[in-house]
Amino acid sequence: MSNKIAPFSRARDIAGQAQSAAYESRILDVTVVLLEDGYASTAIGPIEVFHSAGVLWNWLRGESSQPRFRVRIASLDGQSVSSLCSLRLTPEFAIEEIERTDIIILPASGWDVQEQIAQDTALLPWLRKMHSRGAYIAGVCSGVVFLAESGLLDGRQATTHWALAENFRARYPNVLWQPQHFVTEDNRVLCSGGVYASIDLSLYLVEKFCGHDVALQCAKSLLISMPRNRQCGYSLIPMTHPHADDKIRQSEEYLQENFNRDVPIDSLAKRVGMGARNFIRRFKAATGHLPGAYTQMLRISAAKELLEHGATSIQSVASKVGYEDLAFFRALFKPHTGMTPAEYRARFARMTFDRGELVAGATVLSA
Repeated sequence: MSNKIAPFSRARDIAGQAQSAAYESRILDVTVVLLEDGYASTAIGPIEVFHSAGVLWNWLRGESSQPRFRVRIASLDGQSVSSLCSLRLTPEFAIEEIERTDIIILPASGWDVQEQIAQDTALLPWLRKMHSRGAYIAGVCSGVVFLAESGLLDGRQATTHWALAENFRARYPNVLWQPQHFVTEDNRVLCSGGVYASIDLSLYLVEKFCGHDVALQCAKSLLISMPRNRQCGYSLIPMTHPHADDKIRQSEEYLQENFNRDVPIDSLAKRVGMGARNFIRRFKAATGHLPGAYTQMLRISAAKELLEHGATSIQSVASKVGYEDLAFFRALFKPHTGMTPAEYRARFARMTFDRGELVAGATVLSA
């Protein structure tokens, strides 16, 4: 059986239940590594989730606490670090003082990936050593770069922030990048998407090692949602790769102005003085997409914007972006965003100040 695990696949349930049962008899060690110029929340969030597991819910219900994790905080040299927003964070250990740990969390680093790698080179051999000793290692957002640089992601599934995906794909071609996912796991190496996906990642690990009930209790007590599975609904749809084909760029501009009506390939090709077959070939080479798929992405991007502004009718949104067949629009929208148009609107439309009802850790706003 392959040890690759499809992100959030329910096929892991039986194995996961057996694994969580095996770990329930002892407290697990979690090491959170502080990085200079990193995002403080991606270290603090996991610390608080792991600390709360088996504790906060029990306390709220007047029951005795049953801590599931022991969290240790380390930096490369044991010295304080300054976050991206100048918050000073003080560790308890240097990484070399950590000989064994069950889980390692790598927070999001700064956005200058090259500089971060050069600055934190000593981290790489330590990660390889800890993984060889059986540790689960999880990278958050841009912190995934250390897993890739160390070689631990070669031939394995991984995700990262959607805005970094293409850069990382080019830099680390041996990694199986899946940026549509919030969390991936492959052979004890885990990755998560954006900054606040650190919470998704932490709850995923709580569920993995402690079971669904403990993870759900942890989420409810902290008033956070259970892990999300896709980040494509949050991303800006990438319209094109940088290219120098002026005629194709003219065609892109035309499509961007006329995305809501049908534009035949022959007409697009004729506008820039090409035959249809040559136009399709050059369009795909320049943009990475066929003209029809490119138009669909433009339409979905426009639909997302309308839904974010609270459009009341899904049918009107579909019509405005060029689809009269509502069922077809819904079927097209979900693969691009990971949710239906109504679900997308509910999550991203302008928020009200109604508290709503708390369901499984997620606030459902009143209509």
